[in-house]
Amino acid sequence: MLPRARPRLLAPLLALALVGTLTGCGLFDREAPRTPVAQPSAGVAGGAPQLEIPATVAAGQVSLIQRLGEDGPLRTLSVERNGAWQCVDCAGDGVTSRGTLAPELTERLQVLLANPLLVDETDQARRYRTTCIDALTSSLITSSGLITSQDCPGEERPPVAGEILLLLTQATPAEIKG
Repeated sequence: MLPRARPRLLAPLLALALVGTLTGCGLFDREAPRTPVAQPSAGVAGGAPQLEIPATVAAGQVSLIQRLGEDGPLRTLSVERNGAWQCVDCAGDGVTSRGTLAPELTERLQVLLANPLLVDETDQARRYRTTCIDALTSSLITSSGLITSQDCPGEERPPVAGEILLLLTQATPAEIKG
């Protein structure tokens, strides 16, 4: 679980995730897939602590980071291979929720996460850059890599990642209240 921090300190973190500049490290340690490895790093200019956000998770796992605009609440959802999920600040109310996806949704999610087309939908493969201001930005962290999309006019979601995002937001308390 990520430590609670003031929203303005998390803005640089989300910016890093959204432009796809992250590499290599996983959200979950491969030997202990249920243990988050995101830790506060050493302070940066001005002494403000920064969090390290991983670019991938283990196969069968997915994390979702969402933010409405630059200053909106940062919502994080992590789903394990067995369908168990944890959502931090789901509705921007500071509450952490936990649950388990229905078996048919867990199976569908695993099929989507195993789809080989997901590799072509990563920010790196698409050379994705965010373009809208004050839009809902959603970043999926998968074993294939980071996949970002925004709810803004003219932007199409990658098809497989779009299905994953829809499944996660419909099956968990995912709606961000503005």
